[in-house]
Amino acid sequence: MTQHTPTATVLAPHPDRLFPADPATRTIARSVYDAVKDAPIISPHGHVDASMIAADEPFPDPAALLITPDHYVLRLLHANGVPLDALGRDPQATPSGRSIWHQLASHWDDFLGTPVRYWFETELHDVFGLDQEPSAANADAQYDRIAAALREPSFRPRALFDSFGIEVLATTDAPTADLAAHARLAADPSFTGRVVPTFRADAVFDPSRPDWRHVVTSIGEAAGIDTGSHHGLLAALRARRQHFIQHGATATDTGVLDAGSAPLPAAERERIHTAALRDPSSVTTADATAYRHDMLFRWAEMSVDDGLVMQLHPGVIRNHHTPTLERFGPDTGHDLPAVGAFTEPLRPLLEAFGTAPGFHLVLFTVDETVFSREIGPLAGFYPAVYAGAPWWFIDTPAAIGRYRGAVTDSASFTKTSGFIDDTRAYCSIPARHDMARRADAAYLAGLVVTHQVSEEDAVRTARRIVSDIPKATFKL
Repeated sequence: MTQHTPTATVLAPHPDRLFPADPATRTIARSVYDAVKDAPIISPHGHVDASMIAADEPFPDPAALLITPDHYVLRLLHANGVPLDALGRDPQATPSGRSIWHQLASHWDDFLGTPVRYWFETELHDVFGLDQEPSAANADAQYDRIAAALREPSFRPRALFDSFGIEVLATTDAPTADLAAHARLAADPSFTGRVVPTFRADAVFDPSRPDWRHVVTSIGEAAGIDTGSHHGLLAALRARRQHFIQHGATATDTGVLDAGSAPLPAAERERIHTAALRDPSSVTTADATAYRHDMLFRWAEMSVDDGLVMQLHPGVIRNHHTPTLERFGPDTGHDLPAVGAFTEPLRPLLEAFGTAPGFHLVLFTVDETVFSREIGPLAGFYPAVYAGAPWWFIDTPAAIGRYRGAVTDSASFTKTSGFIDDTRAYCSIPARHDMARRADAAYLAGLVVTHQVSEEDAVRTARRIVSDIPKATFKL
């Protein structure tokens, strides 16, 4: 019997990927995509560490760059039987980067049909020049090739920033951050990009959180303001927001369980605040919820005053699996979607600030049913409201198409955010933006062939989606 040597599967992303099957529509999609494929990347919402770019040190190994920091990758590997301690997320276990890479290669087909597979194929091919799909057979050779590339100056963080075509990159930062890395980058004439901080203070919203007292105290220390009262906390938060603005921030980002925004009288806010500082266990669920809703109202009030764009993404159940949280910490793949709602919960906030000049409120969801039912109509009336792009669990080609169909009828393209990559995985940024540009080109081509817009309007809109719209929405 003749023995056949298994042949490697070629890694060659198709030039027409994500474009419509219909030849006429596909031709128009190509034309629209060609107009934006090389446009600079505007990334107004992400989680890359600014200190990594400021230090500009070589990446340690392929797994540390491409696998371990990416919760999209971790969750799918974990779902297919790979324990997180085999992926470098347990401080007590230190698997080699090579062994982590083998886990990805051995489970490559488990990513088939997912956006993660799409991003990986694009970055492995376009960034690192690989021409075979990862497999158990070629894992060592591919690991060695990427590791060798990472030792080259052209693969350091700043060189990649330029080669990726990034114009603006927003990071996500704690309210106590000194932002030294951002200052270093801004003062360095050799760095021509723009890295801006984003103010993220979720912990102060919920006095039932175990870390609430520590965070409140830390913010007071950073601002030099006593946070023993709620009035003092608000003053300290305003001061820290100004610190961020001085370092280039244009936005805040807030993740809360729900979008409730009913304000409380000052005396009631102080009562709950004082009780939580004295004994967190004494704060009832009702009081904690009321305090959180009031804080969301105050957050909008601050944004009206200082001009920071307010990003809001409620409806996520954080750290769903307690044993995983206790062993591996947060951001390890088990934050899960909840049912979303905006229209009624946000009514107190929008009645007060929805028509305030200069106020921008970008609404994100992981429950895409609310795009047409709530977010699109809200953005279609309130000057302040913008429909955030699909992200997290729904930043997929199909969901992008559904989002455009759901939101455009109510709010058009102008009242949207532009694509949001929301990533810690640095090398996936261009792949994610390319995916969005292709998906939007496909959607716009559909409007052209049904004679809803001209091809010239489609090209002009595609250009606005990747540049003018995110810059305007996020005041960049």
